[in-house]
Amino acid sequence: MPRLPLIAAASLITLATAASADPGIDITIYADNQALVQDTREITFTGAPQKVEFKGVSAQIRAETASLAATDMHIIEQNFDYDLLSPAKIMENAVGQTITLVRTNPATGAETREQAVVLAANGGVVLQIGNRIEVLRDDGLPVRVIFDRVPPNMRADPTLSITLQGNPGKREAALRYLTPGLGWRADYVALYDDKQGTIDVQGWITLTNNSGTTYDNARTVLVAGTPQMIGQNNYRGNPGMVDAGTESGDRERLGDYYLYPLAERTTIANLQTKQVSFLDVHGAPAQHGYEARFGWMQTSTTPISANTVYQFSNSAKGGLGDQLPAGIVRFYIRDSRGQAQFIGESAIGHTPMGSKLSVSTGQAFDVKVQPVVESRTRVNSTRWKTAMRYTVTNALPKPVTVRVIQGGLWGDVRIVDESQKSERRDADTAVWSVTVPANGKAEVTATFDTRY
Repeated sequence: MPRLPLIAAASLITLATAASADPGIDITIYADNQALVQDTREITFTGAPQKVEFKGVSAQIRAETASLAATDMHIIEQNFDYDLLSPAKIMENAVGQTITLVRTNPATGAETREQAVVLAANGGVVLQIGNRIEVLRDDGLPVRVIFDRVPPNMRADPTLSITLQGNPGKREAALRYLTPGLGWRADYVALYDDKQGTIDVQGWITLTNNSGTTYDNARTVLVAGTPQMIGQNNYRGNPGMVDAGTESGDRERLGDYYLYPLAERTTIANLQTKQVSFLDVHGAPAQHGYEARFGWMQTSTTPISANTVYQFSNSAKGGLGDQLPAGIVRFYIRDSRGQAQFIGESAIGHTPMGSKLSVSTGQAFDVKVQPVVESRTRVNSTRWKTAMRYTVTNALPKPVTVRVIQGGLWGDVRIVDESQKSERRDADTAVWSVTVPANGKAEVTATFDTRY
């Protein structure tokens, strides 16, 4: 179809609401406060240039991403009108215009009307009434303002208007756009059974809508992953994951992301938080332990509390059996009365299936570790020897295992002597699994050969 000049007097079609059944609205929500809205509606094309208004689009629509797709159609121009009606806004737009003031006598109920010109509406309304200037006060007196019309550039709802021309007939058109204000996160509730060494985990999808618009009866798909957005600093870490998994499941993928479709259509109201369950696992194996991590040559004059950690897997066998979107894990254990009590929370990143997680819930009361630099001697002009001692104490009436983690070891650092064999998890970290008797203590010593 050849390009047409913009025609100001195009006919107007207003699509106030989307259909509640097919075609309807499809929303894909990403975990970084971004969503793709696909709003499919029926349009009657006249064959002549016409203006179609899509009411009820997101108030935060990224207008540059909006596109309308339909057969045998050409778009001439599109505009996003986001100046929404409100008492303050309509008064601002009435500057220079004539309005009607209606005053009511509180004693008699009689009304009087005056014509006024709005001179200013900046922190208050200034009016010219005849030959006098008056400030419209908010003092509780019964005064109301009557406007002859709504300013042409204001809308009751966020509206995308598109001037187009298409071959005559009724057919579907799909409006697609990106918008912030819609987001989701994963929230996990974990109940640990200390006697059984198991964990129950329920996963919730928490949807939030701050886009300024309600989406009725929408098909909704959630994407677990982090698409790159210009101007955003996407976090690349993965807290909580010790070993990355290598298992594949049957969950649908979209490129390098995973999809979590909601089973039923749902209405996502503006300023609403909605939760939907996506994971419910009982009796998965888990371990409770302690960890203490130290930087290079970290020494302390007092003992330091170890972190309480819970380790479990999301593998298909003996684990949670699903990919875990990034979110917050909140841990509970039962007290002596059988009541579940909250003991802490921690973040996890996007976790592939088959991974091993170690999640900290806070600092231990009765398990302490004190790192001490006992000596540091120069071997030659380029090498040093550093002797470390780690004292682990346990005030619990049962033995515990504490993972003492020494970080900050560079690639050329060698452990030349140690009282207990360590695990070199990576080039920068050495780990000792220290068993501490009930109401007792244990020590680990190590000597490091370093360049500095």
